[in-house]
Amino acid sequence: MPTPSPAAAHAIDELTVLVPDFPSPGIVFRDLTPVFADGDALRLVIDALIEPFAGRVDVVAGVEARGFVLAAAAAYALGTGMLVVRKAGKLPREVISQEYELEYGTATLELQPADLPHGTRVLLLDDVLATGGTLFAAASLIERAGWQLAGIGVVLELDGLGGRERLAGREVTALVTA
Repeated sequence: MPTPSPAAAHAIDELTVLVPDFPSPGIVFRDLTPVFADGDALRLVIDALIEPFAGRVDVVAGVEARGFVLAAAAAYALGTGMLVVRKAGKLPREVISQEYELEYGTATLELQPADLPHGTRVLLLDDVLATGGTLFAAASLIERAGWQLAGIGVVLELDGLGGRERLAGREVTALVTA
């Protein structure tokens, strides 16, 4: 796995705000929105996310909602299009769906397979890799649509929650691990 950019990692470490007891007691939420709000930091993060996949990407996919921020910026930087992976019921045309487990229940992601031709190389981006449920569902949708998953990039990987293991066999790049 390539070494993440030290400048991007430093910006993430400096700007991420730790919010105790959110969304529930005992959880420390790592709020990346200050990283996205800082223009220099956002540029460093996007450059670091796309660098390992340069020349191997036709389109960038983002998972609702913070993944949209990253995917739009990365697509612009690469000169590609952007694919949205949305929560159920948000897309107007024919979709394929993938249900996944949450801590308390299930959720469903969807995409429109007619958006891209078969064989399109897709880079999947999101903000955080925790248990891997969301990214596993999104990656599965991309593969089921007949596209090639070029890789997965995240800003922050929460260590010890099994996310990377759940995505075994797929290239995963995390800029920071906590």
